[in-house]
Amino acid sequence: LVEHRAAINLAKALERRIFGQLDGDGPRRVSVNAPLTFDASVQQWTRLGFGDALVIVPEELRANGGALLDWMRRERLDVLDCTPSHLRLLAEAGLLEAAGTPRALLVGGEAVDRALWEAMAADSGRRFFNVYGPTECTVDATVEEIAARREPSLGQPVDGVELRVLDPALRKVPAGLPGELCIAGAGLARGYLGRPDLTAERFVPDPFGGAGARLYRTGDRVRLFPDGRLELLGRLDHQ
Repeated sequence: LVEHRAAINLAKALERRIFGQLDGDGPRRVSVNAPLTFDASVQQWTRLGFGDALVIVPEELRANGGALLDWMRRERLDVLDCTPSHLRLLAEAGLLEAAGTPRALLVGGEAVDRALWEAMAADSGRRFFNVYGPTECTVDATVEEIAARREPSLGQPVDGVELRVLDPALRKVPAGLPGELCIAGAGLARGYLGRPDLTAERFVPDPFGGAGARLYRTGDRVRLFPDGRLELLGRLDHQ
C-alpha cells in the first residue's frame, strides 16, 4: 500500500539526484522499460510531471541487444532504465563502445557485479546510476553514480529517506560491520494489503525516530563504508 506522497517524494528526489544533474536543457526522452504492474515503472512515468517524453520499449526488441540498440538510436533516447541483466545484453551488442544515445542509464532491480561495474565506470561517454530500493519503500531508496576507483556500492539515501544498519535486536551496527538494512522516512508504504501479520513483521517501530515512526526491515545484509555509502553483502534469507 504505497501512498501518493511517497511517489511524489521519489520523483522530486530523483530529479535532484539524477535527472537534474544531466547536461542539456529541455525535455528528455526517457524509456518506459518496465510493465505498469512493476514498481520500476513508477519512477519512469513520474517524469511526465517534469515535462519529459516517455518512449515505450517494444516488447519484441527487449531480448535482442543489437535491435534494441538500433531502436534507441532511432528514437534518440536520452535515459534508459534497465536491470543489470538487460544492460549485459546491450553491452554484448556494443553499447559501452558506441557513441551517442542513451546518455544516462539507471541500473537497478538486481545486484551489480564488479565486472559490470568496472565496464560502466570505464565508459566516459555516458553516465550510469546504480539505484536500489524495495517496493515497500517506493522503488528507489539509494542512488550511487558509478565511477572508477570506487567499490561497487548502493550509494547513499535519496531525499526523505533514512537508512539504518541494525542487528537482530534493532541496535545500530558500527561502520564496517555487517547488519540488516532498515529504511525509514517518506518512502515507506502503509504495509501489505490484507496481511496484518506480514506488515507487523516487516514494518516495525523505529527506536531512533519520533512517536509513531516506523522502519522497514529489508532483509538485505549490508555494511557501511567510512564515507556513508552502503555495500550490499547479500540476503539474510533465501530470496
